[in-house]
Amino acid sequence: MSMTVAVLGLGEAGGLIARDLVAAGVTVRGFDPRVPAADGVQPAGDDADACRGADLVLSVNSAADALDALAQGLPGCAPGVLWADLNTAAPRRKEQLSEAAHGAVSVVDVALMAPVPGRGLATPMTASGPAAESYALALRPLGATIEVLAGPVGAAATRKLLRSVFYKGMAAAILEAVEAARQAGLEDWIEDNIRTELDRTDAATFDRLMDGSLAHAVRRTEEMAAAAELLDDLGVPARVARASRDWLTDLAARSDPQS
Repeated sequence: MSMTVAVLGLGEAGGLIARDLVAAGVTVRGFDPRVPAADGVQPAGDDADACRGADLVLSVNSAADALDALAQGLPGCAPGVLWADLNTAAPRRKEQLSEAAHGAVSVVDVALMAPVPGRGLATPMTASGPAAESYALALRPLGATIEVLAGPVGAAATRKLLRSVFYKGMAAAILEAVEAARQAGLEDWIEDNIRTELDRTDAATFDRLMDGSLAHAVRRTEEMAAAAELLDDLGVPARVARASRDWLTDLAARSDPQS
C-alpha cells in the first residue's frame, strides 16, 4: 500500500504500532526526542520533519504533549492531512486539539481500547470526528480494527475514559485490598478470594452489584466506614474504601424519601 505515515512518539505504544506499519509495507517516518527510531522507521529531526510528505499523522506521545506536538508538527503537514490523536485524554483536550488545528489538518479522536503490547496495530480502536471514517479506511486494510463512532471529536475519548473508571477503579480496589491484607498477614487468602470472585462473574453480576448497592446502601455505608477504619489501623491509605463509603452514602440519601 503506497502510504506514508508519521508517528510522533516512539515509546511503547507508538513504537509497536510503527513496527507493524513498517511490516505492512508502509513508509513510516518517526520522531521522539527521547526514543530512537526502530529498524525500518525513517528517523526525523523533529515533529515537522516527520510530518513532511505524510498522508497520515499518528500522535502517540502523551496527553500533556499532544498540543505541543500539533503546534510543532503543523508546519510540515500538507493541508487537510489526517492527524490522529491516539493519546488518552479528556474529551475537552481532544476538542482543544481540533480547535488549535484551525482546519489546517483533519483531527481524528482515536482511543486505544486495550493494551498495545501483544497487539500493536491490531489493538482495538474507536475513532470519532468528521474524518474518523477516512482514518478507518486508511488503516483497516493494514490489519487495524477500528470502530467509527457517530459523534464529534471527543466521543471516542468519552467511551475510553468511562471504561477506564471501571477497569482502573477495579484495579485500584484490588491493589488497596491486597496491600491491606499484606499488612494483616492475609495476602494469600485475599488473593485467592478475589480470584474466586472474578472467576464467578457472569452476565448477571452487573445487576447484582447495582441492585445490591441500592437495596443495602445504609448497611454497606457502615460496612465501608468500618473497612476504612481497619485500613487506617493497618497504615494503608483507605482511598477506595472511603470513596465507596461516600458513594453508598449518596445512594442511601437518594433512596430516603425524607432526604
